[in-house]
Amino acid sequence: MSSDTPPVTKETPPGPDGLPIVGTRLAFLRDPFGFMTRTAREYGDIAYMEEPHGNLYQLNHPEYIEQVLVQNNQNYVKGDIFQGTLGPMTGNGILNSEGAVWRRNRHLIQPAFHPGRIEAYAEMMTNLTEEMLETWADGETRLVHEDMMTLTLKIVAQALFGVDIDDYVEPIAESLEEFMQATESLANMVLPPGIPTPARLQIRDARKKLDEVVYHLIEQRRENPGENDVLSTLLDVTDDDGHRMTDEQIRDEVVTLLLAGHETTALSLTLTMYVLGEHPKVEEKLVAELDDALDGRPPTMTDLPNLTYTEKVVKESMRLYPPVPGIIRQPVKPDIIGGYEIPAGSTVQMNQWVVHRDPRWYDDPLAFQPERWTEEFEGSLPKLAYFPFAAGPRRCIGDRFAMLEARLLLATIYQQFHLELTPETELDLMATVTARPKKAIPMTVRRRTN
Repeated sequence: MSSDTPPVTKETPPGPDGLPIVGTRLAFLRDPFGFMTRTAREYGDIAYMEEPHGNLYQLNHPEYIEQVLVQNNQNYVKGDIFQGTLGPMTGNGILNSEGAVWRRNRHLIQPAFHPGRIEAYAEMMTNLTEEMLETWADGETRLVHEDMMTLTLKIVAQALFGVDIDDYVEPIAESLEEFMQATESLANMVLPPGIPTPARLQIRDARKKLDEVVYHLIEQRRENPGENDVLSTLLDVTDDDGHRMTDEQIRDEVVTLLLAGHETTALSLTLTMYVLGEHPKVEEKLVAELDDALDGRPPTMTDLPNLTYTEKVVKESMRLYPPVPGIIRQPVKPDIIGGYEIPAGSTVQMNQWVVHRDPRWYDDPLAFQPERWTEEFEGSLPKLAYFPFAAGPRRCIGDRFAMLEARLLLATIYQQFHLELTPETELDLMATVTARPKKAIPMTVRRRTN
């Protein structure tokens, strides 16, 4: 793509043909990841398609994505589709809120994610992982996605609430799982929001069950404040006018962090385990680094600078299998992208799945090659050729927490166990808010011997 600014045209960008009423939605549903990829390869850096919800523009170049998420971010909101999918569960938390409400809440929450505060969670992350590994038996087959969902939920709940929440893990997990399952149909729904479909009723019931737990924990923490947990911070902070957050505002933020804080990291770890199972040489190199750097003891924060290959494995896994496969925004006012006018209220879609696999930025893009992540390579990438945590002011507030967690958990697990793909293990992902496995991921675990 030329660095010169293209002339503005009133024409519509090229794109795939759709059907009456449903547009390209059926083609997307048949093969979401293939459809997104083919659209980019066939129609270029910006493609247009008609959807039941209105006009959709798929941006496939890092420069255009940077314009939306960074340079002109104030003109873009998350929009009706995003709100309609996550809003029924997360309310008006920082994932969904806009404008002054978002800025206020982000400012209030930020201290809970200060690097020093996040580092304090490292030992807890490792301890909970070791507790999980004590339940693993040599030679047994584990459903690793289920294990990772439980583990990361315990970790984020401990960080959020600062208390032993074993009694609450099951209802929290059930509620969040019911919600995520319902989003698959909700995200692809064309019926108006007011119609009580089975998916919407399922979300309503899941929210009610989760609210009982969260409001109970809020009340407990108000009576017995903690020191390092996020909930105590939210109960204590005030804005510039001296106002505290209401229980409902705290509830929305806690649920948002519960959902985002365990879903994506669990997926990242699951997909990393799967791809390591496909690449035994990479696993051997990973384990060699762990043996050399740790010498049999649990990993700590101070070990991370010596776990460079571990970090490369995590980065490459999130490149090939980004836990969040795409981002959508809606322009408040018309914008010009790539010489095309993007009308206000249309949907702009930016897919990590597509950009992370673009051969212009990655040699042999479908290959799993952690070694590619050198300083020289990263310096050569366009700014948003890699954006697993989004970018700009709305970049994931928990990105440091997630990267710390992914490295420590991966190191702890592979230090003690080798994981093998079973013959029946297949990876088939569904594209909703996250890239979730449609089926369980069974892997045989074998304890390492020194």
